Amino acid sequence: MHCPFCGHEETKVTDSRLAGEGRQIRRRRECLKCAERFTTFETAELVMPMVVKSDRSREHFDEAKMRHGIVKALEKRPVSQEAIEAAVSHICHKLLNLGEREVPSRSIGEFVMEELHHLDEVAYVRFASVYRSFQDVEAFRDEIEKLRRHPRRRVDSSQLPLLPGADSGADTTTDADGKKR
Repeated sequence: MHCPFCGHEETKVTDSRLAGEGRQIRRRRECLKCAERFTTFETAELVMPMVVKSDRSREHFDEAKMRHGIVKALEKRPVSQEAIEAAVSHICHKLLNLGEREVPSRSIGEFVMEELHHLDEVAYVRFASVYRSFQDVEAFRDEIEKLRRHPRRRVDSSQLPLLPGADSGADTTTDADGKKR
């Protein structure tokens, strides 16, 4: 590591700590020539897969673009920034675990839908309406019926239920006839 002050090639590490939720190592260094101290951060460089769009074109995976779509769906909803970042992290982790060089954009959209389903039902329906190009009210109704049949796993008690009379608690599930158990 070259010293940023004098350009000398030799520095020594005086302290190392985990940073960035354990994804980085923060190192304090000291130049062996000028004795100036500076901080460096070390992270693993992971190559995200290319995204294959529906028109067969390819583009680099853009985490910021995905995060923007999630944030847009969650606009004015009671979901914390930490929960959003956790969802983005889950999706990126899934993409890396696929071990593929190319991933269809549909797969990424499905991962986003899955995370939104766990975070917020309203955001899920918002995203689904754009992602699946709902053409009429029936498409919304069908998606809401799917929500009734498959309740969320993670529940934020501060969130209001999407459906009238629905309990936002995780203990309530519905059977195939739509009856609460």
